[in-house]
Amino acid sequence: MSFEEWMELVVQGFEVVGVAVLAIGSFTALAIAAIAISRGSFADAYEGARHNIGRAILLGLEILIIADIVETITVEPTVDSALILGVIVLVRTFLSFSLEIELEGVVPWRRRAKDSSG
Repeated sequence: MSFEEWMELVVQGFEVVGVAVLAIGSFTALAIAAIAISRGSFADAYEGARHNIGRAILLGLEILIIADIVETITVEPTVDSALILGVIVLVRTFLSFSLEIELEGVVPWRRRAKDSSG
């Protein structure tokens, strides 16, 4: 098996893990929310589901970015693939950043000030 074939398997592995994190994390968050709803805690169920799904999305996006980086560096190292990777990373970084603000209620560089005051 050639190096490129091994790297394609590595990339596929990261993609499978990334999608699994998204799916399993989301299903788990919804199951936890369903349990909270059955106990009559609708507001907590909503907030918990939202927070846990957001965390699953963040982790899944990070793993999928790894797959894109490995693929661009090892499997298809062309200028076009590097530009596509740049756009993908920008979009995913924007999504991650937006989710982080949504979940924490504060931009990441202000989190320490929020934690020490709260």
